[in-house]
Amino acid sequence: MVAAALVCKTKAVFSLTGRVMNKAISFIVFSFLDILDLLLCIVYKVADFFIEAEWKPCYCTSAKEAITSSGKILVSEQGESNKIVCLSSSKLQLEEISDTLYTRPSLVSEVSKLTVTELKRLKVDAITAGSISTSTSTSSGTTIRQSCEKIMKGTVRSTFTINSTIVEMLQGKIGGQQPSHPIPRWSDCDCKFCNSWTSSSSRDSLFVKAEGPKDKAKEDVLFIHGFISSSAFWTETVFPNFSNVTKSTYRLFAIDLLGFGRSPKPTDSLYTLREHLDMIEKSVIEPNKVKSFHIVAHSLGCILALALAVKHAGSVKSLTLLAPPYYPVPKGAQATQYVMRRVAPRRVWPLIAFGASMACWYEHISRTICLLICKNHRLWEFLAKLVTRNRIRTFLLEGFFCHTHNAAWHTLHNIICGTASKLDGYLDAVRDCLKCDVNIFHGRDDEVIPVECSYNVQAKIPRARVKVVEKKDHITIVVGRQNTFARELEEIWRRSSSSRGNNPS
Repeated sequence: MVAAALVCKTKAVFSLTGRVMNKAISFIVFSFLDILDLLLCIVYKVADFFIEAEWKPCYCTSAKEAITSSGKILVSEQGESNKIVCLSSSKLQLEEISDTLYTRPSLVSEVSKLTVTELKRLKVDAITAGSISTSTSTSSGTTIRQSCEKIMKGTVRSTFTINSTIVEMLQGKIGGQQPSHPIPRWSDCDCKFCNSWTSSSSRDSLFVKAEGPKDKAKEDVLFIHGFISSSAFWTETVFPNFSNVTKSTYRLFAIDLLGFGRSPKPTDSLYTLREHLDMIEKSVIEPNKVKSFHIVAHSLGCILALALAVKHAGSVKSLTLLAPPYYPVPKGAQATQYVMRRVAPRRVWPLIAFGASMACWYEHISRTICLLICKNHRLWEFLAKLVTRNRIRTFLLEGFFCHTHNAAWHTLHNIICGTASKLDGYLDAVRDCLKCDVNIFHGRDDEVIPVECSYNVQAKIPRARVKVVEKKDHITIVVGRQNTFARELEEIWRRSSSSRGNNPS
């Protein structure tokens, strides 16, 4: 008894010591990374100017410049809900971006903000003093000046009022003077595989790998991959393992999401939820005249699957989610910031948390990683083939490497963080408005997204079936058990179809 108590106490002491050391080391490391990212910001501005002949705005200096440089118009900044106007060829569209793109609190960022705020205050004071001594303007001019001063001080946010800047931008876009950036950018990969969309007629369509009968298919299935992945996650695993009956009955569609794999990677896109959903609809649902379908999604793809299911509530037959990233937001917490902290906790251990923090918190460090890895992915793939001779790992590397920093950065923030306040509504809609079968799979050893996320989804949708697979992680929930998972999917689709047949309402 005494020995057991001593062992427990020793373990508790070591655990506490480990947590304290992790926090202390993390503070030092991430403070250094904060400074490094700031320095890289300057380096990339200079490099962009000399290589592309223009200053490329970034979110660490001016969110408004970064957004407007992509041809969008920032019209509202209110907490985590930030509205932008996007002008398509035929209509104006209002959509949201995540505040985590430009609000990521840290020691260095807070010091920088205080410095910038103080400089702005001094500038406004100087302007005000000069205006008082020479003021001859009318009352309307005074009102305009005061409004400008308030905006400069940060006390008033942009509103939906259409001002001259918006009018000028609209005129420029309507006149065809859209901001243009080279494709690919100098820091992106220029290989034929990554840029195949630029030399084809598929600039406005995702890459879609389709299998199954074209005319005689009874049902359709849409597969959506996760973050920094591709359609190969499905086509190289479960597709070859489906039975002949399934292949002759179902049309299977696996997509490369916008910005990933062989799909378009526009440099002026903010990769918002609307853009991702629109491209899925234009690439799969509309051209293939899909009326009803099953959805299978992994990780980040689960968010898109839920949004798509709610949008096409009467068409979804079943919803299969693998490792859904759902973090219930505590009352009173800012949803986007809370989820960012859960996904990227600014810790050096475990290593997966360190990697996620690097990708989520640092715009320029993550661009450097993309420059070193993604731009040179052919070399890394060659080395992987040489060392491992493992085809599975090779296609996973292909999916991991073939994206741009712009796509990964905006998708991470606008989808995972930006939809944090929307997911409760989507899950409620699936529970109350959709009658489809809901199944959830999660690897017990998943360190990317904890198993509790799947149980959180089940708490919102009680009819959802959760299966936790022992000794499997975020990737091996499919890779390595593809034959078993193919059988599980076939059973889900069979059960969903039979239950609909018995309950046509």
